[in-house]
Amino acid sequence: MHKEWIGFGYSFAVSFCLLTLQESFNMNLENFLTKKRSRIIKKWHEVVVGLYPSGTQRFFRKEKDQFANPVGHVIDTEIGVLYDEIIKEGDSDKIASCLDNIIRVRAVQDFKPSQAVSFVLQLKNVIREALQGEAPLNGLADELQILENRIDEIALLAFDIYSQCRQKIYEIRVNEVKNHLGKLLEMANLTIEIPELEPDLSEK
Repeated sequence: MHKEWIGFGYSFAVSFCLLTLQESFNMNLENFLTKKRSRIIKKWHEVVVGLYPSGTQRFFRKEKDQFANPVGHVIDTEIGVLYDEIIKEGDSDKIASCLDNIIRVRAVQDFKPSQAVSFVLQLKNVIREALQGEAPLNGLADELQILENRIDEIALLAFDIYSQCRQKIYEIRVNEVKNHLGKLLEMANLTIEIPELEPDLSEK
């Protein structure tokens, strides 16, 4: 009986090792990053909110109501969707939409361009930290390089979106100043009407 248990234990250990080895061979980068999704997104979320003041960071983490904390809700929602689309080379429109929702807020809050889009590039560091010491990832350097190149391209897209948002904000502010100035001139009775000149159709 004792020998049978020893034999069973040995067979189980061998089967487990073979299964683990098979999983290692079948593991690609996307599968691994999907497996580590929760850990990576949690770390990336910390990076995204890390540029806010400490009090704001605590509020983001504590307040889960989307109406009381709309900015935190946007970050919580969009980061997960963005991550999934990035690792599987997903829908470019969905990626742009996620970036727009996150960066639009940062543009209004007067973040510097580097601060507004840096979270995209920092995803590379978060992923590399998650990959450290993982045996199944041997030989996946090429896939990792392709992913990091994709992240670089998405960072450029993020910068374009930020620039567009800032341009729109500038135009809105200019129009507000013009409207305000126009009202002040009207109140001071300093406006003048410039008559439209009709072309002279008479022959000379």
